Amino acid sequence: MSRLFLIKVKPSDKKYFVKWWRDRELLKLTSGVLKPISDKELHEHFLKILKTKKDYHFIITFNKKAIGHISLVKRSGSWHETQIIIGEINYRNKGYGTKAIRRLIKKSRRLKVKKIYLEVRPDNFRAIKAYEKSGFVKTKIKYYPKNKYLRKTLKMELKI
Repeated sequence: MSRLFLIKVKPSDKKYFVKWWRDRELLKLTSGVLKPISDKELHEHFLKILKTKKDYHFIITFNKKAIGHISLVKRSGSWHETQIIIGEINYRNKGYGTKAIRRLIKKSRRLKVKKIYLEVRPDNFRAIKAYEKSGFVKTKIKYYPKNKYLRKTLKMELKI
């Protein structure tokens, strides 16, 4: 039986992050930066993921193959932010992102997380649809006038 799991990120997962964070097509879909990421920046960010005690980072696996990354990051008050990428191109647009989000929501309940938000590119319609299927609602457009790579995002929220 094929199964999708969220497995805590470990040091040996760095190879996936290197591959996915260098995929320009993938970066165009995310609400992250579009500028090239240096080896040093990538290494520092990955170390931060491994060392965090208040945040949760998972590799999304399907049939034991790493296909993406999803996180739950503590923000202000009772809010947590989630971010997701399906890094493997052959697994995009097949519902795995929606399944991963739903798994993360279940984990969030067990962790006593009450509120989750995310930011998505307003033109990433597939992602928005997946988030809405999982219960997120659109709340506002956020503007970033000083960010030359991403000027605005759509903020979506879920209260558990």
